[in-house]
Amino acid sequence: MSEASHVVIVTGLSGAGRSQAAKVLEDVGYFVIDNIPPAVVGTVVDHAGAGVTRSHVALVIDSRGGLTAEDLESVLLGLHGRGFRTTVLYLDADDATLIRRYEEARRPHPADGATLAESIAAERAAFEAIRGAADVIVDTSDLNVHQLRGRLREAFATASTDATMRVDVTSFGFKRGVPRVVDLLLDARFLPNPHWEPELRPLTGLDAPVREFVLGQDDAVEFMGKIEDLLDFLVPRYQAEGKSYLTVGVGCTGGRHRSVAIAEAIGEHLAERGIEVTVHHRDAGVETDDGRGR
Repeated sequence: MSEASHVVIVTGLSGAGRSQAAKVLEDVGYFVIDNIPPAVVGTVVDHAGAGVTRSHVALVIDSRGGLTAEDLESVLLGLHGRGFRTTVLYLDADDATLIRRYEEARRPHPADGATLAESIAAERAAFEAIRGAADVIVDTSDLNVHQLRGRLREAFATASTDATMRVDVTSFGFKRGVPRVVDLLLDARFLPNPHWEPELRPLTGLDAPVREFVLGQDDAVEFMGKIEDLLDFLVPRYQAEGKSYLTVGVGCTGGRHRSVAIAEAIGEHLAERGIEVTVHHRDAGVETDDGRGR
């Protein structure tokens, strides 16, 4: 069997984008099979030729097949026992987004509930433990189709060539809430705020004057040193334990100045160490989504 043989389990909430995720995986070279009952995963993987004629297979397993956390653990143990590398991709979205999507599509929700909201709540509760076991969680609430495709390509396009750690650094504003998906959360609100400097207010942390204002502070220099030490310690240890994806959230009040500058600096540090890293700025009002270390 090829050392790179990889099986992705695609799961998550109904309406959160599983079908779109499956299409993206297919586009980047995975053989995708939809609506797989957990009990037949081993047989399906064999028939798909994983490890023989194909190195990359993606299986969509969701509430239609009655997936439970115990089922998922059994599936993963079976695949690991046969030497496959596995990744669990979980698609999530907030309730308001899911309700809107179902109302627009005019189709029934697969979970039992007297109302659409109750069905969504029931499925979310049933999938809570599964979400906790996921390697990659993508919250699609604020993503359009093109942005979702971009995020998934970033996560999986290089999976066919390596199994190294990939880090996503996201800046955000606390006033819009903490991202639903984050492994490490950093708060930059203790630093002086460029928002109160008239010449800096219309700029973002991507602009040199703001970057110099933020990163030139003594506290920022010490903060970055501690962040770099932490990541230099954690990343190789996560890799040793088989973790392939890490999400770092950096927040400030509005998500335009301090968090953006810090996130960019973190991205540069990781890239210098040869780590696959992407940097996103959720609330800066700019489209960057730039990849580094590739």
